[in-house]
Amino acid sequence: MLKAMIGLSCSALALVAQDIRHINPDGLARSPAYSQVVTAKPGTVVWVAGQVAANARGEVVGRGDLKAQLNQAWENVRLALVGSGATFQDVVKITTYVVNYKPSMRADLREARLRFMGNAEPPAATLVGVQSLASEEWLVEIEATAVIR
Repeated sequence: MLKAMIGLSCSALALVAQDIRHINPDGLARSPAYSQVVTAKPGTVVWVAGQVAANARGEVVGRGDLKAQLNQAWENVRLALVGSGATFQDVVKITTYVVNYKPSMRADLREARLRFMGNAEPPAATLVGVQSLASEEWLVEIEATAVIR
């Protein structure tokens, strides 16, 4: 019985011990904003639902203001990560949806991401321009996947 418990404990530890690698293979363009590929060994995977510019009471923050909505959405991602025991260092993938996206918005998107992610290794990332989100008041939605090491 003790041997089985020790084996189970070792298996559980293996699930927690993480190795996350950020890879930019030769032949693919490098970007300071994202990694082309991220791999993670088995562990605790955290999927953060799309976060929008809603405060704790569910009220829209920054109606019509992309910068304000980006800040609230990223803050909500941060709170979700903290609530799961993760940090921005653990994020392996982000997807950002922007209503009526235009390339001129990239500076604001980059600035907000850097403010929250800081010097974390850039995760794999996708930016999607959309016609609308679930509410007409929302301009941006950010979802994240993290692997806790």
